[in-house]
Amino acid sequence: MRILYLDIDSLRPDHLGCYGYHRETSPNIDRIAKDGVRFENYYTSDAPCAPSRTALLSGRFGIHSGLIGHGGTAGDYRHEGAERTFNDSLGRESLPAFLRKQGFNTTLISTFAERHSVWQFYAGFNEMHNIGRGGAESAEEVTPTVLKWIEDNAAKDNWYLHVNYWDPHTPYRVPSEAGNRFANDPLPAWLTEDVFEEHMRKQGQHSLSDMNSLARTHYYKHPRHGKTMEKHDDLRVILDNYDEAIHYVDGHIGRLFKSFEEQGVLDDMVIIISSDHGESMGELGIYSEHGTADQATNRIPMIIRWPSKPSGSVDDGLHYQLDLAPTLAEMLGAEAPSSWDGVSYAGTIESGMQIGRPYLVLSQCAHVCQRSVRFDDWLYMRSYHDGHHGFPKEMLFNLKDDPHEQFNLAEDRQDICRQAVYFFQDWHDEMMSSMPFDTDPLWTVMKEGGPFHAKEYAPR
Repeated sequence: MRILYLDIDSLRPDHLGCYGYHRETSPNIDRIAKDGVRFENYYTSDAPCAPSRTALLSGRFGIHSGLIGHGGTAGDYRHEGAERTFNDSLGRESLPAFLRKQGFNTTLISTFAERHSVWQFYAGFNEMHNIGRGGAESAEEVTPTVLKWIEDNAAKDNWYLHVNYWDPHTPYRVPSEAGNRFANDPLPAWLTEDVFEEHMRKQGQHSLSDMNSLARTHYYKHPRHGKTMEKHDDLRVILDNYDEAIHYVDGHIGRLFKSFEEQGVLDDMVIIISSDHGESMGELGIYSEHGTADQATNRIPMIIRWPSKPSGSVDDGLHYQLDLAPTLAEMLGAEAPSSWDGVSYAGTIESGMQIGRPYLVLSQCAHVCQRSVRFDDWLYMRSYHDGHHGFPKEMLFNLKDDPHEQFNLAEDRQDICRQAVYFFQDWHDEMMSSMPFDTDPLWTVMKEGGPFHAKEYAPR
């Protein structure tokens, strides 16, 4: 069996054609979605980058692994201490290590471990290819390494290849010669003139005002970011270039598919397409960042095409991205490690069965300290440190009526807030009672002065 995992940084599902986007950003990804299963309500348990990928490959919630931030104690995976044996548990129980036990050759093409010094990201891989730009590389720098690997290895059997592209991560660095194919397409309908004016008045981290400051001090080096936003149509500096980045990386994915096809293996491969987190495009007045525990940041695409399994189906259930590991275990007929926190949804891939959790708890402790509860049509958010955004302690959004989080209903719907707090407390009790530590790492972040990126922002 051959498994390809395409890990596209900062990719929002609702900016893909297969998820209903009004712009043609993703023809190659859409083709795989048509032949596979598309998951509507798929979320990273722990955002942003380092916590998310750690959860994916360790199979564990951040509250268990300890890695929930980008700095301080919570920027490192927890040491096992006196219980550690000759090899640590990640060397046996990470997703790549598990796949090696099943006879797979495991390969990683990514600069991610170096970017965040999360060296545990390498655990279980036979091969690691680091092209050495620490996440600053664009797709044209990644693809040649992938194509060479395909040429040398694709025809072999039993491999797992994890490929990481960065292009939709701000700053958007698609080469200028790619142009802007979306220049004449309308902006999203919800981003009206009135919404823009309201967002222009907002201050704080990741606001339009902050983005304009960054354009002058940091992003001016990137030709797609030098312009400040002063009028409504200037939002294209963000929206068009984000979508152009998605289209650009989709084109490179098409090149990979063509190479696999030339090797005669494309139709027989398992293809998984996902992301580490989304990207705010105006939600909560935030742009070009993934700094909250909300729908824009924590909801991610998940597309799985498994040969000989039903195609073209859509799963509406609630899932964590760490549910992938036990799902692969069940699909391969193997027993999942007991340390994994995920729940398999193999039935969805096998027969289109609707499988999902009753609720999810989402975390963010790199830019803010927040925990959120996602259930039914609701997203409840609780801020312990607002990261200089000006958030109230409680926020509640009806995502069916208000998918872009414009109307906080927390004061009006305290009944829903209480229900969410019950779900959160039930989850928290389960997490704390199922680990040998007595400290929730969120409180470690708070005691060390707050989220890493909030400390970065404060002097600015």
